[in-house]
Formats: sequence, C-alpha cells, structure tokens
Amino acid sequence: MKIDLTINPALARTILSGFIRSELRRAGFERAVVGLSGGLDSAVSCALAAEALGAPNVLALRLPYRTSAPDSLEDARLVAEKLGVHMQTLEITGMVEPLLDQDPGISNVRRGNIMARARMIVLYDHSESWKGLVIGTSNKTEILLGYTTIWGDMAAAINPLGDLYKTQLRQLAGVLDLPPSILQKPPSADLWIGQTDEAEMGLKYEEVDRLLYLLVDQRFTPDECVDAGFERPYIDGVLKRIRRNHFKRLMPPIAKLGNRTIGYDFLYFRDWGT
Repeated sequence: MKIDLTINPALARTILSGFIRSELRRAGFERAVVGLSGGLDSAVSCALAAEALGAPNVLALRLPYRTSAPDSLEDARLVAEKLGVHMQTLEITGMVEPLLDQDPGISNVRRGNIMARARMIVLYDHSESWKGLVIGTSNKTEILLGYTTIWGDMAAAINPLGDLYKTQLRQLAGVLDLPPSILQKPPSADLWIGQTDEAEMGLKYEEVDRLLYLLVDQRFTPDECVDAGFERPYIDGVLKRIRRNHFKRLMPPIAKLGNRTIGYDFLYFRDWGT
C-alpha cells in the first residue's frame, strides 16, 4: 500500500510563519526566543520565526552541556548567522552538575531530562528579559511517541512544528535554505556522546511516520495496518507508546469540586478576550 506523506513545502512555510506571527501578536508580543541545538527541528523553528517576525526580533540560544558535540554548536552558529538572528551561548553545565553529582549512578534518561529542563529554565528566563515568547521545536512524531521531556523540550508558548511528522519536516527544511550540515546529520537530542533519536527509540522515522499517519491521520485500525503491510507486534508497540505518553500531551487534570472548573466548565478559545 502506498502511503504518501508528501507535503507542499512552500504552502506549509507560508502557513507556519503566519501562525507564529498571528499567535504572538494575539498575545501582545513581537519577539521570539528559540533554543538552537544545531539540529534540524530547532533550525526550522528558528527560520520560520525569523521569517514571521524579522530576524532582529528573534533570539537564538545555544545551551550546551560539557559533553555536547562541538559540531552541534558550530551548526547552530551557522544557522543563526545565515538567518541573521541574535545569538547567545550559555553553558548549562554549572546548573546541571550539582544535581547529577547527588546520584553517581544516575541513568542517561534522567540526565537527559535534567538537561532538557535546565535549558527550558534558561529559555523562559530570557523570554522575560527579551520580552519574547518561546517557540517550540517538537515535531508530530516525537509528540505522539512521547519522545520528549515534559516541562523540558516540550514546553513552549506555541509550536509551529507539532503537526509535521519528521519526514515531512525534512521536506519543509529543504526550502528554507539551511546549511547542508543541518539537513544531512542524523537526528539527535545531543544529550550524551553518540546519542541518536532512532537508536534510543529503536524506531526508524521513515517507517514509524508511515504507521503513525495511518493510525492517527487516517484512523486505521491495527488490523487495517496489518493489511497495509506492517507487522502486528510493531503496530502494538507503537500504539502502546502513543497511549502510555498521552499524559504528556495534556494539561494536568484538575479535580472537580465547584460549578465551573478550569478545563471542564470554564472553557474558552485561545484567543478569548483578544
């Protein structure tokens, strides 16, 4: 079965830059802050923000840890210079090390979560000083599979990339005139030396995106996905990840006691009052 994830990159570019501009202005802002890791996703978010708001209104922050890959820092610099945005570099090692030192046997997952949340502290601090909103960088694949840190890289005021699967995001990146090194490098959160997204998840973006498209966008049943050529254990494993991580995609539920509870009865559209 042919599964077509092709998008119109030029149209997506127009829609997403317009989304950033309208959402920020609706909230009363003209500036944006982006964590620039040296990877594809953050480069695309930064490029869209620069296009939407003008490069002088975008602050790109490089937030390395002592084990971060030097080429990631260099790629982030190339992106910032090519786009003409403001760039600052703030190492998070001094923030992170005291907590890591409390547990010599700390796992890589915990280390990565701590780093992601430390970076978000810096981003939101600069959101206040720069007077700009934080732009998200998580794509649809990551969000559905839970390959994100809640209150870490998932935290943002708005997210222009959240409805693009990784393979679609690569198509969009191809029309944004980004440095070739960004387009060619293996996806990585750069949380430890040699870390890559696909190795850590045990999934290939190209294959899992096709399955996610059927399950989510086309509402296929698992049996229909089998008929489309996917193995049942693979389907079940992906479904389990989607369900297990659903809590990350929602605001924390509030226990209902009164007549109008936030999130239940006290409900308004995002642009209420603007």
